[in-house]
Amino acid sequence: MAEPSSPAAAPPAPTDAEREDALDRMLTRLALAEDARLAPLLARVLPYAITSLASPAASVRKLVMEILSHINKRVKHRPEILLPMLDLWKIYTESASSSIVRNFCIVYIEMAFERLPSEEKGNIAPDLLINISNVPSQHQGIILRLVSKAIGECNARKVDDTIASKYRSISGSDDGLVFADFGFHTILYQTPSQGIGCPAGLSLAQADRVTGKLPLKGDTLTSRKLGILNVLEAMQLASEIVYPIYLAGASDSQESVTKRGDELLKRKASTANLEDPKLIKKLFTLFNGTASAENIAAELKVAPAPSSLRVRLMSVFCRSIAAANAFPYTLQCIFGCIYGSGTTSRLKQLGMEFTVWVFKHAVMDQLKLIGPVILSGILRSLDGSSTTEADSTGRDVKIFAYQAIGLLASRMPNLFSNKTEMAVRLFTALRLEDQSLRLTIQEAATSLATAYKGASKVVLKDLEALLLENSQVEQIEVRFSAVRWATTLYDMRHCPSRYICMLGASDVKLDIREMALTGLNLLNDESQSSTIAIDFNYPDVVEILDYIYSQEPQLLHSNDHRQGKLLFPPKTFLAMIKFLMKCFEASGSPDLSQEDPSHSPVAKMCVVLEHAMSYEGSSELHALALKSLVDISSRQPKLVSSRYANRLHWLRTLLSHVDSDAREAAARLLGIASSALSSSAALNLLSELTSTLDPNHSPRFEIYHGSLCAIGYVTACCLKESYIHEELVEKVVDILVKVVESEGSTLASIAMESLGHIGLRCALPSISRNSSAAAVLTVLHERLTKLLSENDTKAIQKILVSLGHISWNELSFSHLKIALDLIFGLARSKVEDVLFASAEALSFIWGEVPVTADVILETNFASLSQATNFLTGDAPQLGSKNLGKSSSCEEARAMAREEIINKLFDTLIYSSRKEERCAGTVCLVSLTMYCGRHPKILELLPQIQEAFSHLIGDSNELTQDLASQGMSIVYELGDASMKGQLVHALVNTLTGAAKKKKAIKLMEDSEVFQEGTIGSNPTGGKLSTYKELCSLANEMGQPDLIYKFMDLANYQAALNSKRGAAFGFSKIAKQAGEALQPHLHTLIPRLVRYQYDPDKNIQDSMGHIWKLIVADPKKAIDEHYDIIVEDLLVQSGSRLWRSREASCLALADIIQGRRYSQVSKHLRKIWTITFRVMDDIKETVRNAGDSLCRAVSSLTIRLCDVSLTNASDAKETMNIVLPYLLSEGILSKVSSVQKASISLVMKLAKGAGTALRPHLSELVSCMLECLSSLEDQRLNYVEMHAGSAGIQTEKLDSLRVAVAKDSPMWETLDICIKVVDTNSLELLIPRLAQMVRSAVGLNTRVGVASFITLLVQKVMINIKPYTSMSLKLLYTAVLEERSSAAKRAFASSCAAVLKYASQSQAQKLIEDTASLHLGEKNSQLSGAVLIKSYLSNAADVISGYNAVVIPVIFSSRFDDDKETSALYGELWEDVPSSERVTLQLYLPEIVSLLCDCMSSSSWAGKRKSAKATKNLCDALGEPFSAHYHNILKSLLKELPGRFWEGKDAVLDALASLCSCCHVAITAEDSTMPTVILNAVCAACSRKPKLYREAAFSCLQKVIMAFKDPGFFNSVFPMLCEVSNQSVIFKTRASSSLTTAADEQDESAIVSVSLDKVLNCAASSISIALPQDIIHHKKSILEVLLNSLSPEEGWQVKLSSFLCIKEVCYKFLKSDGSTTWPQGTDDLVQEMYHSVASKVVDSIRLVKIAQVHIAASECLLELIKLYRDFPLTERREAMFEGELIQLCESEKSEQAKALLKQCLTALKDLTGVTMVMG
Repeated sequence: MAEPSSPAAAPPAPTDAEREDALDRMLTRLALAEDARLAPLLARVLPYAITSLASPAASVRKLVMEILSHINKRVKHRPEILLPMLDLWKIYTESASSSIVRNFCIVYIEMAFERLPSEEKGNIAPDLLINISNVPSQHQGIILRLVSKAIGECNARKVDDTIASKYRSISGSDDGLVFADFGFHTILYQTPSQGIGCPAGLSLAQADRVTGKLPLKGDTLTSRKLGILNVLEAMQLASEIVYPIYLAGASDSQESVTKRGDELLKRKASTANLEDPKLIKKLFTLFNGTASAENIAAELKVAPAPSSLRVRLMSVFCRSIAAANAFPYTLQCIFGCIYGSGTTSRLKQLGMEFTVWVFKHAVMDQLKLIGPVILSGILRSLDGSSTTEADSTGRDVKIFAYQAIGLLASRMPNLFSNKTEMAVRLFTALRLEDQSLRLTIQEAATSLATAYKGASKVVLKDLEALLLENSQVEQIEVRFSAVRWATTLYDMRHCPSRYICMLGASDVKLDIREMALTGLNLLNDESQSSTIAIDFNYPDVVEILDYIYSQEPQLLHSNDHRQGKLLFPPKTFLAMIKFLMKCFEASGSPDLSQEDPSHSPVAKMCVVLEHAMSYEGSSELHALALKSLVDISSRQPKLVSSRYANRLHWLRTLLSHVDSDAREAAARLLGIASSALSSSAALNLLSELTSTLDPNHSPRFEIYHGSLCAIGYVTACCLKESYIHEELVEKVVDILVKVVESEGSTLASIAMESLGHIGLRCALPSISRNSSAAAVLTVLHERLTKLLSENDTKAIQKILVSLGHISWNELSFSHLKIALDLIFGLARSKVEDVLFASAEALSFIWGEVPVTADVILETNFASLSQATNFLTGDAPQLGSKNLGKSSSCEEARAMAREEIINKLFDTLIYSSRKEERCAGTVCLVSLTMYCGRHPKILELLPQIQEAFSHLIGDSNELTQDLASQGMSIVYELGDASMKGQLVHALVNTLTGAAKKKKAIKLMEDSEVFQEGTIGSNPTGGKLSTYKELCSLANEMGQPDLIYKFMDLANYQAALNSKRGAAFGFSKIAKQAGEALQPHLHTLIPRLVRYQYDPDKNIQDSMGHIWKLIVADPKKAIDEHYDIIVEDLLVQSGSRLWRSREASCLALADIIQGRRYSQVSKHLRKIWTITFRVMDDIKETVRNAGDSLCRAVSSLTIRLCDVSLTNASDAKETMNIVLPYLLSEGILSKVSSVQKASISLVMKLAKGAGTALRPHLSELVSCMLECLSSLEDQRLNYVEMHAGSAGIQTEKLDSLRVAVAKDSPMWETLDICIKVVDTNSLELLIPRLAQMVRSAVGLNTRVGVASFITLLVQKVMINIKPYTSMSLKLLYTAVLEERSSAAKRAFASSCAAVLKYASQSQAQKLIEDTASLHLGEKNSQLSGAVLIKSYLSNAADVISGYNAVVIPVIFSSRFDDDKETSALYGELWEDVPSSERVTLQLYLPEIVSLLCDCMSSSSWAGKRKSAKATKNLCDALGEPFSAHYHNILKSLLKELPGRFWEGKDAVLDALASLCSCCHVAITAEDSTMPTVILNAVCAACSRKPKLYREAAFSCLQKVIMAFKDPGFFNSVFPMLCEVSNQSVIFKTRASSSLTTAADEQDESAIVSVSLDKVLNCAASSISIALPQDIIHHKKSILEVLLNSLSPEEGWQVKLSSFLCIKEVCYKFLKSDGSTTWPQGTDDLVQEMYHSVASKVVDSIRLVKIAQVHIAASECLLELIKLYRDFPLTERREAMFEGELIQLCESEKSEQAKALLKQCLTALKDLTGVTMVMG
């Protein structure tokens, strides 16, 4: 409340005596006052009396108490008596008021507030909350209850803006917090079930504070809660304050409260900080209550929240880290959920979920305190549950319990690591619990495993047994956990855990197998080299073997291992062997000097491997075991060879194994074992093997294959040991040659392989053929050529490698030449394996390969390529020493090398065929790799480098990859200058500056494009070779097209060169080091772009280079940022789509997160490029443009947001971007560019704030134009076909406007309105004015108008300088606008501006608007729309011009056009005062306007004026008499003129005017009635039917209005004449004697209905004098008898009956002294005898009840007249009998009753003379 102003000199305070005297007088007045006048008296007495309580005088206080007692008694049961609420509140809030005064004040304030109307309560309620925080607690409760009651009554649905602003004023103070707290308690309050007790969530004191004396119930409580929620929303309190309140509301028992609370919770409180300690403490207090606290009074103890709210609170706690750390509330909450007395299964579940949350997020110090306590509770809960519990909630509780254990184990491992109890519990639960729980328990067990990592040795030892036991159980989850624990708890050297992994390797579940193999480091075993294995800390081979033997003692008991049972599953055995071999390799060669070799680790390994050879084992297992034995023999050759020298039979049986790898390994092992044999034994073995190849016996394929393999290895071993003589060698070779000649490719290749193995030990001897000796290759040349031309790839590989082996010791160049021819004969092969085999063979022929014959023959050596793995690994580190055996004839070897060089450099590498280039590349890389240290290779390095540089751009990926690999090898082999040249060449290739490549001559079949790259020719054939391209160019008549094809091919080659160069670069970048630094400035921009190339291979290659040469990518990009961006901008406009796409993607990535200083110089160019590529011809480039658009949009928004960027930078960014977006983006013809621009502009406007002001005019103009230009074109189509579809244009326009106002453009305009200031108007108003004049499109025009309206509302008085121009424009726009929606919008704008216009401007505008009603339809509609807008939006201005506006509204209501009249009708209804009052108030102006309209040249105006005049007369009546003169003149002036349609309205108006003003007219001019009568009579003679009927109706009303008896003589003859003409016309019509022309003329004369004429006659008779009636009795009787003739209709007869009754009434009114004129008797006699019979005939002939009733009444009057009139003679009626019959047959009860009265009256006739027939 406002502070009272202190006067200059305050009056002195009254003394106690004076106060006592005043109080006494007041008491007397109260006693004498009536209840009806008590309220005004109380307004003065009650405040004075209460303030008097501050007096120390006892007498005064006594008097006050008497007064208050009297008041209480008087008003207690009279709630309608109001008390002075505001005065009492003023006293209460005064600082000088004493406590006793305040106490009494609050009592009467409560009483006064209850008596206020609801609306006033709602207005006062916010004021009561001001300073409530300083009010005593008891008073607080009373005031808050009053406020809440008012809120419940007034604000349950919504809060008005004015009231909301009042509540909002206390939001930031303690008063707001007090109210919010009370609202919180009210929301929590629920009516106790028995009416007693404490509601959940509240204390007794809080509940009493909410309810007062009586508990709240039902709708009252619901309305209060809804009102409080609405008020709290309006107060806009902090989210943390209202969050608990909305949460409680969302959990209420009433659906309406729940729905509202939930809505507010999501919409208003979703941003609440759940990490606020105060909020979390309040929520925990609400959840737990304070009932268990001991130091709190009983009435202050808060009960826990209801279950529904507790469930919601738990979901909140599970999202708050602060809640997880709120000790001890956390503990209370968890135990309350799990073990609380009122807990539910749902709460138990949520309690466990919260436990998981706590264990996950609690800080360690707190977790140490609560962890053990909660864990014990969890275990107790699990112990008390059943393993077969079916309840889903119970299962969820268990799930969260196990999750909690897992989390606690990961956070506090020390709780579990000292004993195995928890591990046993979880593994037991995994076995016993339901399947749905096992996954959760498994995860908990996995977490628990980490807790035991640091456990003691005793615990770990106990766990070994537990894991081993559980690793083989039935349940999958148990086995999984056992293997997981084994791999987690123990390191690689731990033997028991590795044994568990070996067992798990054969599990049926893939994930268990993979985990077990991972634990053994075998998951990716195939891709690991042997050098990697030593990096792992494998267990000692002796220990692991001993453990395996201890777990499976049967390994020691089996003698015949092949016949014995397989002791382990095959997959376990596989894993075991692989792991043991890794351990063996990692342990090195075990020391055998100190122990018996038969019990050495090697022997034990052999035993294990021999057990693996059991028949039950798989082929894979057998092959692995045999290969492992070969590997062991390479480490311990003597031990292995001596062990198996005595077991040759066993090995020979393995030569027939079904697996080829097993056979080859057995053959190799047999060769190794033969080294331990004696010479004779070895030769015997060889003899036995060759005997199996006897052509007379055909052994099984496997035996044949195994024997062939073994012959080669055994012969080579014998040659090494010099056991064999030359003849036997020649014999063996001859046998093998024959096999090659006779057998198929598979066996022939094996025979060749054996020949190669022999050739590794010596030069193959010549063999005898056709009585002459010939070299082996010479003999086999033809056969080998055929074999190499077949499709058996493996056989071809073996043959090729064997050629290399045979050439190892070859002495003759001619023989080497044969081998070379065979190898180079496969240069066009497309099989990669064949090419690598060829290259390996060439390496052996070249010499100095990095292997020896012993390595090839006595190890598991497969090939050079597999041994070095040069395709996927790095280049090998080549030794300088030649490990191979040199040839004894260097001359032949040198010649072979020259042959190889010539073939490679002259034929293959620069061939036009890609297959030959690929073959040459494979060979050159192999030679460089395997023989790189050979002097000849070093000599050729420049040529090799040039060749690789050429091949690096080849279209074949393999060629490219190998060329890049070769580059790295050359780099390693070359000297410093060569390394520099190589780096420079690669950089040039990457940057596009490479020198021109060596020209390649194209042949007809040279492939220019890969097949399918550029489609097919018109006939569907291929289009790839040079010949096909030339043919197509010639066929098309464009020979020059071939050059375009070649240009395209060169472009593809350039791409390939970059990719290949990238591979080469990646290989040498490690070694290049500082050599690359000078080139980084050129390389980095390209590398950045190439990393986004569409080709994934180029991406990977460049990405690899980037990682190698750039140590810190971020720093490198920052240092070269401008160069990179410039390059990307240039390439974004490249003619190559790849460059455009890559540049866009790179730009999108590189600009993210940049500062204004970094991007300012590029920002405009980036946007230009962005919009260009968004309209690119290629889809992928457009997609990249969209990505760039999103990135640069995000950057621009951030730079323009003043909350994120410096204000000056934001302004500069806006100056750069916004004009471009408005001029180029939004106006673009590309839809995607338009949409992106509009979206960005809207987002910029949101964050720019005041930085937007310099651009407002352009932005507003653009957005308004876009409202139409960006409208969905389908709406235009709908508009064109709206009529045919039955859609109203106005509704469609409204729909279009509504859609436009929901668009981003309008949202942007709203933002613009918010930042407009006075300075902005100077630019904005002229632009808007221009748009008002020239804007097109419905949405744009409506938008302009609406924007102007909003703008005026925003700037208000500041618009005044622009009002004159604005009003003219907007007024003109309303007139010119054809769309009703746009017309209304401009009218609203005009009204908005009118509020701030000067008086002269307003007057002119309103007068111009009022004058529009005289124009055509559009003007009238415009006027109506404008006036309506003025009344709505400028009511204070228009109220001064009601005298101008009201008459227009009134008269225009009667316009002929329905739309216009409806609009003005709505306006008239909106006039606040009643119609009659309004008309009286503005009657002169209305009359003046109506007269002007009547005198206008427009017939429509005349009609409208006449209708308005009639309505005016009917509405006002007599008060209109003072202003009738001009109207009457106008009406009389209009009557004589020419006829026009609707002129009958003038007659109607004249009739109404005469009816209401006849007294004034007669009084002022007695002749005027006659003038009016004559004018109307003249109108009755006009021909148009409607007009004549209106004239007769008017004549009837004029006669009845003036009631001049003289009118009868003037009117009745005319009426009689019209009636007679009608009868004559009907008679003639029935006789059919008239012509059509005559009939038409006469019908025009008598066109009026006869009933209208008779009605006039009845009116004239009613005012006529008796003598005048007698004078015209003949005419009257004639008219009556004619009208009653059967030919007339029943309506005419009804009017005739009316005339008859008027005649009867005229002569029935007699007081006995009246002297009737002469002839009256005759009239009465004639009426009775002639007319009455006609009336009876009418009853008989017409079957209409209405006619019967009227005729009966008429007949009764005739009989009464005949009976009562003083006649000298009465004759008997002739119709009495007929009347009796009619009475009996009459169906209408009313008519029947009247007829009976007629019969009764007939009987009462006296002096009746009988008429003789």
